[in-house]
Amino acid sequence: MANRPVGFFDSGLGGASVLREALKLLPNENYIYYGDNANAPYGDRSDEEITSLTFRSAHRLVDMGVKAIVLACNTATATCINQIRSEFSIPVISVEPAIKPACMLPGDGKVLMMATMATTRLERYLRLQQRMPDPDRVINIPCPGIVERIESGKFSADDYDDLFAEYLAPYKNTNTDAIVLGCTHYIFIKDAFRRNAALHLKGKCELIDGNEGTVRQLQRVLSDHGLTNASGSASVTFCTSGDAERLLPIFNTLINRKDL
Repeated sequence: MANRPVGFFDSGLGGASVLREALKLLPNENYIYYGDNANAPYGDRSDEEITSLTFRSAHRLVDMGVKAIVLACNTATATCINQIRSEFSIPVISVEPAIKPACMLPGDGKVLMMATMATTRLERYLRLQQRMPDPDRVINIPCPGIVERIESGKFSADDYDDLFAEYLAPYKNTNTDAIVLGCTHYIFIKDAFRRNAALHLKGKCELIDGNEGTVRQLQRVLSDHGLTNASGSASVTFCTSGDAERLLPIFNTLINRKDL
């Protein structure tokens, strides 16, 4: 069982940002990545649709023989992580917006949590926000449109100026201590976040994501379950419900480029 691959799931290509951390921190594991690109993005779908699609994709990974699943999608986690965990006997590791480390930063500025529409409205995330020392310090900003552009292969810092101008207009010159990248896709356009934070906001605007923490949790869970692989080679098998011929080169770019 320990020699089986770890499964990574996302609605599209964003989970590749979490997989990159796994390749660095757990190089003796092997991996299967499944992106439900044909149905991406999940962020604009209903809870019922998100749950159904996530279950179907998780079953695909189980059928491929994975020993654990990393649900590398904030929207899917916020929607149905408890149901997914109750469905399968193998460990399921999830991602969550990293508002806790952001709220632990010193300062009196705001924390902007930027994510998909679904993530910012779902009860699981809103309960997490209420557990923060000062929940009102966190401003939730839904960002429709970003995922689609990343999925199309746009990574330049100025490719997103129009979207950020719209999202950040209500918060012009707000003193901001941190911006939480609440979607795993967003890690690939950090330069766009930095550029537009400088254009529209004030303060440190430190970018925070939870990818390393997620992989550290995967490492602990594999160890606790006796599933650590000592002889893997960090091999990655890419699978998708979408157009594999178009998506595989983008996926490989995301996995291998050091500047994204």
